[in-house]
Amino acid sequence: MATPVTEGAVGTADLKTVRELAQQLRVDSVRSSTSAGSGHPTSSMSAADVLAVLVARHLRYDWDNPEDPANDHLIFSKGHASPLLYSVYKAVGVVTDHELMNGYRRFGERLQGHPTPILPWVDVATGSLGQGLPDAVGVAIAGKYLDKSPYRVWVLCGDSEMAEGSIWEALDKAAYYQLTNLVAIVDVNRLGQRGPTEIGWDLDRYAKRVEAFGARAVVIDGHDIDAIDAALADAEDASRPTVILARTRKGEGFSEIADKENWHGKPLPADMAARAIVELGGERDLRVRGPVPGPELPRPVPVQRPRITLPTFELGTKVASRKAYGQALAAIGARTDVVALDAEVSNSTHAEDFGKVHPERFFEMFIAEQQLVATAVGLSVRGYVAFASTFAAFFSRAYDFIRMAAISQVDIRLAGSHAGVEIGADGPSQMALEDLAMLRAVHGSTVLYPSDATSTAKLVEVMADLSGISYLRTTRGAYPVLYGPDEPFAPGGSKVLRRTDADTVTLIGAGVTLHESLAAADTLAAEGVSARVIDLYSVKPIDAATVLEAARATGGRIVITEDHYPEGGLASAVLAALDDSGLPLSVRHLAVRSLPGSGTPVELLDAAGISAPHIVDAARDLLR
Repeated sequence: MATPVTEGAVGTADLKTVRELAQQLRVDSVRSSTSAGSGHPTSSMSAADVLAVLVARHLRYDWDNPEDPANDHLIFSKGHASPLLYSVYKAVGVVTDHELMNGYRRFGERLQGHPTPILPWVDVATGSLGQGLPDAVGVAIAGKYLDKSPYRVWVLCGDSEMAEGSIWEALDKAAYYQLTNLVAIVDVNRLGQRGPTEIGWDLDRYAKRVEAFGARAVVIDGHDIDAIDAALADAEDASRPTVILARTRKGEGFSEIADKENWHGKPLPADMAARAIVELGGERDLRVRGPVPGPELPRPVPVQRPRITLPTFELGTKVASRKAYGQALAAIGARTDVVALDAEVSNSTHAEDFGKVHPERFFEMFIAEQQLVATAVGLSVRGYVAFASTFAAFFSRAYDFIRMAAISQVDIRLAGSHAGVEIGADGPSQMALEDLAMLRAVHGSTVLYPSDATSTAKLVEVMADLSGISYLRTTRGAYPVLYGPDEPFAPGGSKVLRRTDADTVTLIGAGVTLHESLAAADTLAAEGVSARVIDLYSVKPIDAATVLEAARATGGRIVITEDHYPEGGLASAVLAALDDSGLPLSVRHLAVRSLPGSGTPVELLDAAGISAPHIVDAARDLLR
């Protein structure tokens, strides 16, 4: 057993100590997973040498001050190797052996099955493969272009996740933005969950792919401490993003399971664990820390938050809410922490308005929606207020990234334009008809659907300070401005645009269907029918009190109209809010119920049954 490093030994350990540390990481990965009765010890053992060298000699990190903005970042894209990560935390002295052995994968404890930011040293939640590296691109962009700090972003990837397209989107954008501060280490251990990976140990093939995407490939023996050390040192002075392809063996260090199939995600039974620990040289209690960022390293400058002057719009003027989004985003960009991203449609989403005024904080992700969301996540890790925009329909390509962003507890803002059949002739492939349901289902999300330019601008400003995942749905077409510049808007609110004591039916809409509901109310008024009209611009959280008051006032008669499929959208939110009211309801739900095609917005709204005449018919039906 090696002599333990003394309590005050913080610096770069010698390679003999590093070899002992690697064995300790293997032993503790076995011990913790066996104790928990679940986990991925073999996936941890393969990467133990690489992590030992990195943590002991190259990762600049003040473990006692994880909030230091000059710290390097360590992201486990292969989040299932959490026994290795938590064993590292024990080795650097921030997790005790007792917590490792009694807190791993236990209910109510912080050492969860896959890493989450409940731990202060974890930037993002991982475990859904192919996401750690894309998130790291966002962190690295922040470091190079915004923080202008020399911290490095180190990412441990598994070879199985190299089959994910998101990995290659990430490498492509890393090369495009010349992220020399990004180093990906791929643990090429040949074995996936059910058997060999797609290309096994063909490291030349991996290297060609990496180079084809513009990054630098370095092939090493992942169990050769000297080679690992040299590769990591070389990566710190690279002229391109670096991908270290480390050939390893799954379960390395224990001959009974090393490079054997059918051991993925399986803890060793107690008797095998005992034999493994003996073969690995026994338990150790090394405490080893690497270098810390010195006081001479630059830290980000304080954020400037001047008074914001939002654009204003004349009442009755027709303005597309997507255009108002761009103008408002440019205005709040006076705050130096606001960053905008787009997926090569900024002239349609109007995010280009921000880019024209603040080009140094606008990042083009091209047609790579997964990387779009991941970059926003990485920027949020560094404290930036990231707005990411594309056509609303295309966020569905990145839904797992949005879901994982919520688990990461980051704050990101998504803006989806061209929603619903209202977009017209482009046809159904471009029509977001599922987006409200998709975003409402995300834990802790805020879902906003403004109906005019003023409300859009006000909500963009509000979104900048919202926690969690927020989503703004904008429309392609131009619609009349309904609200003056002093009208307040906030999540959880709504606006009642028509109201009398004689109201007999409530019309609820948002976005384009609010305008159709107002037109319907005019027709009904001409017939002597008074309709209450609600602009339900906050779909989540919903203004349940206003909806309930209207339902009571109009005898439970409600027409809900939405430019969305029937499942999970506006009506779902309204009915859930009224579910426990005990109020007898008579509801007509108008939504897009058949597959739309191309046409004009007027034709498509009418064909879908969500235009003003259909709302009038539904109201008449309720009043019969």
